Amino acid sequence: SLSPPHTKTSLAPTMPPIDDDTGRNQLKSRIQELIDSNQVLVFSKSYCPYCVKVKDLFKELNVNCNVVELDLIDNGSNYQELLLEMTRQKTVPNVFVNKTHIGGCDKTMQAHKDGILQKLLCEKNEVYEYDLIVIGGGSGGLACSKEAATLGKKVMVLDYVVPTPKGNTWGLGGTCVNVGCIPKKLMHQTALLGTSMQDAQKFGWELPEETVKHNWETMKTAVNNYIGSLNWGYRVALRDKNVNYVNSYAEFIEPHKIKATNKRGKETFHTAAKFILATGERPRYLGVPGDKEYCITSDDLFSLPHCPGKTLVIGASYVALECGGFLAGLGLDVTVMVRSILLRGFDQDMANRAGEHMEEHGVKFLRKYVPVKVEELEAGTPGRLKVTAKSTESDETIEGEYNTVLIAVGRDACTGKIGLDQAGVKVNPKNGKVPVNDEEQTNVPHIYAIGDILEGKWELTPVAIQAGKLLARRLYAGASLKCDYVNVPTTVFTPLEYGACGHSEEKAIELYGQDNLEVYHSLFWPLEFTVPNRDNNKCYSKIICNKLDNDRVIGFHYLGPNAGEVTQGYGVAMKCGLTKEQLDNTIGIHPTCAEIFTTMEVTKSSGGDITQAGC
Repeated sequence: SLSPPHTKTSLAPTMPPIDDDTGRNQLKSRIQELIDSNQVLVFSKSYCPYCVKVKDLFKELNVNCNVVELDLIDNGSNYQELLLEMTRQKTVPNVFVNKTHIGGCDKTMQAHKDGILQKLLCEKNEVYEYDLIVIGGGSGGLACSKEAATLGKKVMVLDYVVPTPKGNTWGLGGTCVNVGCIPKKLMHQTALLGTSMQDAQKFGWELPEETVKHNWETMKTAVNNYIGSLNWGYRVALRDKNVNYVNSYAEFIEPHKIKATNKRGKETFHTAAKFILATGERPRYLGVPGDKEYCITSDDLFSLPHCPGKTLVIGASYVALECGGFLAGLGLDVTVMVRSILLRGFDQDMANRAGEHMEEHGVKFLRKYVPVKVEELEAGTPGRLKVTAKSTESDETIEGEYNTVLIAVGRDACTGKIGLDQAGVKVNPKNGKVPVNDEEQTNVPHIYAIGDILEGKWELTPVAIQAGKLLARRLYAGASLKCDYVNVPTTVFTPLEYGACGHSEEKAIELYGQDNLEVYHSLFWPLEFTVPNRDNNKCYSKIICNKLDNDRVIGFHYLGPNAGEVTQGYGVAMKCGLTKEQLDNTIGIHPTCAEIFTTMEVTKSSGGDITQAGC
């Protein structure tokens, strides 16, 4: 039965005023003590109908519910102030079950409906092996686990790489370090150096008469040696912070319990008070004959033991264009097969300009085609493959021969085989993504998620790192700062790099309307390109301004060299509320590419000439 609300003398004794640090700490400790010592604790106000509804629910469940009526104790407002700091919830009821913060009335009712409440009630204040278990040892998982351990918590990280169909695996650190950002940028740099050698001759450098060649194996070995050093560094960092790293595949068998299976099939079982899902994504395959047997993905490319030779890249994602771009930069014959548009989700004006530049520099595009079959003509390193593709607009089919076929049509969240149903965690059945609230909390109060598996969030390494660190601080340091997913700068490392921050032009029009926007743009010719006489007026800059908000810059777009470096700086400015007037009042650094944003005068709507004649 429901126990009567405790009086202020028994459950909530009067404490010192919280304007005094000692008083604040004492009251905070008292609140935590109440949370830790009661199976069900409700901070309530006696007259609140939502509080009554929650108390009635526990009465119906025949659960002993301890209540602090904040309006009936002298320092109730002090309690509420500290509860806001501890839980980021201002309202009552504020419900805790077995030390887990459930939330208010709606969240408690939803937890009951989903069966989560009953599972929490059955736990009987169990003592767990770990304070926190992080599933996934990528950028976000490592950042979060180290931060939690620094804050004094007992933490385990589980990381296991399921081999690709080609048998490829890698070490600790996740996609970015092993098969993503790091090797991609290094191989992109390799291609840029090839272009620089061509430019160098125009600047007077006399190179050997014989053709300069690229050695794939030398590059691959050097890149992978560097990655290996990073893998080792991550293991050392976890050990130094007393994080228990286990190279096993984690799978929930109960809401607070996982099974960990290592590569030899040995199983161990572990429990934790809280869990963080940071499993990331893996490349999607085509689902056509021969795709897994004969094709590779970015999970295989960066450690490929031989030069890929003539390559077909299937897809128009940033992975497709980046990989196709640097392979072409190494002198390989590259074709990109595109189903519909380039860089879906990015500004299409910019995406098409990046694609046009690739096309002008030798990359072939097969547009409006999808593969239907891949066959092996000859085994080898590389071998020969035949690809049959069908038009998306007619019944026409085409065939082509390639040495390597690289699939880059998107990525799938690694959430389908980790037992989330056993824990009660909801996922989007269409894409495996995990819906969370603004604190990265899933529908199960003690389970959180960060990184690429989040529904509707950026799939970027720095975002996962930031979210992981801030989440650990909120959980274990009483912090309140949340990850800001707005105005996140990013760069696509195509041969001519594309940096962006804020909205695409299409999204801005959708949100604000064409009439409420002003788009300023300009072509430019980097000084470094002038002597080699290449890419004249191919670089492009654009800002999208909201006329209803003091011409605030809501979209920043840059196509040119060093896009990441340029965009990072302007990303900070956009966080600070950058306006067109502030850009105009900023003195540019000359001669640079970035200064173009301080002198932009031509609007798209004017139709004026945007070519640049000189410095």
